[in-house]
Amino acid sequence: MFKSNLLTLLDPEQLKEFYAAGYWTEDTIYTLAAAHAERAPDSFAIRDRYRRLTYQQLIQAADAFADSLAAQGVRPGQRVAVWLSSRLENAIALLACSRNRYICSPSLHRNHTVDEVNTLMRRMSAAAVLWEQGYGADASEKDFLEQVKANNPSIVSYVLPQLDGGEAAQESLALLTTSNEAATTEGGTSPVKQPDTVVYLAFTSGTTGDPKGVMHSDNTLLANARSLSNDWSLNADSIIYTLSPLSHNLGFGAMVAALARGAELVVHDLPRGASLFERLVETEATFMFGVPVHASDLLAEMSERDATQLSRLRGFRISGAQASERIVSELLGHGIIPQSGYGMTEACSHNYTMPDDDPERVIKTSGKACPGYEIKIWSKEDPDIAVGPGQEGQIGGRGASLMLGYFDNQKETEEAFNSHGWFMTGDLGWMDEDGYLRVTGRIKDIIIRGGHNIFPGHIEELASRYPSVDKVAAIPVPDERMGEKVCLVVTLRANGEVNPDDLLAFLGDEGLSIYDMPEYFAVVDSMPLTASGKILKRTLEEQVAKGSLQPIAVRATRRNKSTVANAIEGTSNRKA
Repeated sequence: MFKSNLLTLLDPEQLKEFYAAGYWTEDTIYTLAAAHAERAPDSFAIRDRYRRLTYQQLIQAADAFADSLAAQGVRPGQRVAVWLSSRLENAIALLACSRNRYICSPSLHRNHTVDEVNTLMRRMSAAAVLWEQGYGADASEKDFLEQVKANNPSIVSYVLPQLDGGEAAQESLALLTTSNEAATTEGGTSPVKQPDTVVYLAFTSGTTGDPKGVMHSDNTLLANARSLSNDWSLNADSIIYTLSPLSHNLGFGAMVAALARGAELVVHDLPRGASLFERLVETEATFMFGVPVHASDLLAEMSERDATQLSRLRGFRISGAQASERIVSELLGHGIIPQSGYGMTEACSHNYTMPDDDPERVIKTSGKACPGYEIKIWSKEDPDIAVGPGQEGQIGGRGASLMLGYFDNQKETEEAFNSHGWFMTGDLGWMDEDGYLRVTGRIKDIIIRGGHNIFPGHIEELASRYPSVDKVAAIPVPDERMGEKVCLVVTLRANGEVNPDDLLAFLGDEGLSIYDMPEYFAVVDSMPLTASGKILKRTLEEQVAKGSLQPIAVRATRRNKSTVANAIEGTSNRKA
């Protein structure tokens, strides 16, 4: 029997409790999908823009990929890195890992750089990597595979072509089932049924932006998928459309829910400018996963088309930020029930509103904890003291969908819990008498732009290297469509000057991803400070809200490095 050598939070009493309650079972994600394939082999499982697989075809592909990995020496418990756009190979990789007890690590995003992904792969000691050629923030400028091989010459690698609807789309699947280095074993391998070992490793970040590897088992993932599916009537007749990428926890959770229920998953891979409305009509989607900007864009398109209904769409999970009253009202007017929710990579999408909840609750709350999970509010000053209904504090949680700990980081794992064993989220909120949660803020210093986490500390560290910049603060500016955008506020050194375009170009040269770039900029004479000298970002945010501080809109563009260097040199000379 396979035994994992990874240190996790599992204990015998917890296993007994969750199994007895039915939140955990003997099934894995793979065995559930395989059962669907046996029961209804021709039912559709997953669809991207160019291809559509039945459950039988999906399982056959997952079996072949699992055999290919095993033939090249990948062992149970080892990590398989996945750096892909939203395409059906993501599901094949997950099922192959669930089948053979590999650990799937797909949280390598489009905005990641080659260096960042290589750093994460070294941290996880990846035994295999599945990569889409040219994918990533700077993959067109750096040779990703060359760097991978330099770090680990023996790594098993699969390189998929970008999809264009032609031969690449048809041949891509074949690349997962064969290898340039070794043939698959005759007869293949047998599935390993161990639903409590680690199957999913997702890299998230804490308050400093340093990545932490969140470990989940089949059971922790499936516990949340079952609860949400039961409460929102997702079944084998459902067609689930995820607007969130499969590399992100929300999109990944949508995929797990679909596979658990035998539903079809449709990934969002439309080219820029294509009609989401037409895609939803074409695919007959019944339930969606996304963030407020997705809902806003869909409603805008429906308004332009003077459309009143959207085929079979009846539900819309909105995460990342609270949906506005306008969005909720307009969705309901089109017969679409919005679901407000709260969750995180460490605990999945455990909080949500119900289909029959009053619209006021959908607008003002993040729902209540699902079966198998609990939420409690703890004192901001002392995380070991619980506070009552209506009192604001730090949100804590525990239950069947909670992670198994942080990968290779016992210290961070221990520090994430209070003395009573509750996971402390770092978010602030309060609950009413009925258990509905209101999220009021973050202890963590992050900015959420369209569901994407941006870490101000990283931006500030890079901006502080600019010669004429003295102090710097990256703060959120509210945006109806994206939720929040980044505003860079700076003070200057004596006689210093700064051109915002040059500063943004400098940030790019220093390694800041285009997806994290500031979109507003302001220069102030002095920063509001605490007694200990820390910048009071909340005061800056309040000044922007009141209009006493009026940032200008800026946009990053690619600049010639020599031009930026000359601009900086000129600034330095003026300083002198």
